Amino acid sequence: MIWACSTLAPTAIPARRVPLVAVFERAWFGIVLSAMASPALGGELAAPRDGPALFGIPVEFILFALTLLGVALFHHKTLQVALSGLAAITSYKLVFTGFKFGDGLGGLAGHMGHEWVLLTNLFCLLMGFSLLSRHFEQSRVPLVLPKYLPDDWKGGFVLLVMVFVLSSFLDNIAAALIGGAMAHSLFKAKVHIGYLAAIVAASNAGGSGSVVGDTTTTMMWIDGVNPLDVLHAYAAAVPALIVCGVVAAKQQHAFSPILKHAHADIHVDWARVGIVAFILIAAIAANAITNIRFPEISDRFPFIGATVWLALIASAPLRRPDWELLPETFKGSIFLLSLVTCASMMPVEKLPSASWQTAMGLGFVSAVFDNIPLTALALKQGGYDWGFIAYAVGFGGSMIWFGSSAGVALANMYPAAKSTVLYLRHGWHVTAAYVIGFFIMYFALGWQPHPSHKAAPHGSAPATQSDATTWPDVALGSRHRTG
Repeated sequence: MIWACSTLAPTAIPARRVPLVAVFERAWFGIVLSAMASPALGGELAAPRDGPALFGIPVEFILFALTLLGVALFHHKTLQVALSGLAAITSYKLVFTGFKFGDGLGGLAGHMGHEWVLLTNLFCLLMGFSLLSRHFEQSRVPLVLPKYLPDDWKGGFVLLVMVFVLSSFLDNIAAALIGGAMAHSLFKAKVHIGYLAAIVAASNAGGSGSVVGDTTTTMMWIDGVNPLDVLHAYAAAVPALIVCGVVAAKQQHAFSPILKHAHADIHVDWARVGIVAFILIAAIAANAITNIRFPEISDRFPFIGATVWLALIASAPLRRPDWELLPETFKGSIFLLSLVTCASMMPVEKLPSASWQTAMGLGFVSAVFDNIPLTALALKQGGYDWGFIAYAVGFGGSMIWFGSSAGVALANMYPAAKSTVLYLRHGWHVTAAYVIGFFIMYFALGWQPHPSHKAAPHGSAPATQSDATTWPDVALGSRHRTG
């Protein structure tokens, strides 16, 4: 998240309140509140009207592509670009195509009602984990880590392994932010963009084989996929971590070596350490309880985000959170929510037929499209090897900084990472690691599609190649956040 100016460089978003942001705040909460009560939520989905297309590509995709291009080119104006793109896509759908839940404002309210839990959870986590990360930094634990880490490039690699392990049982946003906080202290506030890309990759890789480590794998679990059926995603994630981790650690060592010695008189603030542990345990417990014991209501309320904030408020009398972080963190959070909302409005109704090529392609598409609706489509279609899907949609978002909520959160902490050109140039090893990890898993384990985890409707026929092939084949070939 955004750090205080005395901690990191000022954020790329101007401090002056942009009128568009004020408009969006009112519209956002108004739409969400109306959507929660929308009768469309309990009704049948309506098929959106077919709108204009250019070379067979729906206009929504073109508008979204232009938004992403604007984010890449104007990284000092990312919030304004994202909000403008959201306004353009929403206006287009209101006028021309409607939404899955109907036309006009009613359809928009129904759509936001379908997405509000995800978006609110993400908003609460982004805001809350920025305060958690500051608690962790102020505990002074990062300053004692040099005692236990190697003092050459291997120290940076071990830090990435720690992020990977954290993400296996913790939200990837929190793992990335904790990794960013530790890197800020260990590397004297000089963190290489290639290393930032590796932190994002480690946080996404760590959750890819765990049903409690990433939203997409949790979705699979809730939908009926056996947790053991995603575990072998680590067969790709671990090699991918090694490939990009070694390269990134050497990049970082050449740029700014790790502190060789801990400061002499460091007293760890164990109260803050306890607060961090309390918040993390509360978040993990909320995630496990709602998804294991009460899965039928897990998508009706942002339980995890609300739990994090209750834990923050409950612990405030012991140590005051750094509330001053929130105004800038809010702007970064709205940027991410704008892109996620744009992605949720894309007319991706079907995937190509299930195959390893489709699964691999999902990873590249996840770098720019929200992986949650794509995962939902894969679950609906069935016939996949879920370990491949978990790795692809999890790790794939690391290839571009705005491809995952962890990347956006870390880029808000380190604004230089918002340059897509620099991120791709210095973080090239993440893409290479994705491909290498994928093929290691493919050649070691083979493509083993799992039988349907749901009973097919009586009388329904399995999908054929022609059934599963629609417009996305043009964009995806044969293949598909949170933050």
